Amino acid sequence: MQASEAQVIADARRKEADPAARETAARMTALLRHLFLYDRGNQLRVIEEIGLSMTQCKALLELGGLGGDAEPWQVGDLAEHFGVSVPSMSRAVDALVKAKFATRVEDPDDRRVRRVQITAKGKDVVDTLVTVRQAGMEAFAATLTAAQRRKLDAAVDALMDRGDIAKTYEHLKGSEPA
Repeated sequence: MQASEAQVIADARRKEADPAARETAARMTALLRHLFLYDRGNQLRVIEEIGLSMTQCKALLELGGLGGDAEPWQVGDLAEHFGVSVPSMSRAVDALVKAKFATRVEDPDDRRVRRVQITAKGKDVVDTLVTVRQAGMEAFAATLTAAQRRKLDAAVDALMDRGDIAKTYEHLKGSEPA
């Protein structure tokens, strides 16, 4: 996505948001920016050291699922999921396959269709990325006062009725740091 296209999308979304939603979004953006960079960009450093582009990283994290055996994806479905072109996702997947982070497998229902599946080496990378991110979050949480942590926990708990968030939380709370 080119910068001008990104700006058009951002402007359109900003116009659609009501002032209260815009304020909540600004607060969340400030927090997430701080959290993303809190650990001096360790997660970004790991991504760079492994040699992943952002598209490759997103695809690998999605292929990795939440610790279980994730279903293989078609390249076109991955592209649509992340809003990138099929050729761009295809290049990203080719690089993941070349690095042995992913493999192409035959679709069980249609032998003409090839899907992409994470490998054990790819799962190790995903585990590393999740562990580094979790460590950064834990380091930040340790800087909060007890009152701040209670307030943050209450705010996050209010979102646990969303299945997408609850599923990720259930996976992460059961995983031990590496």
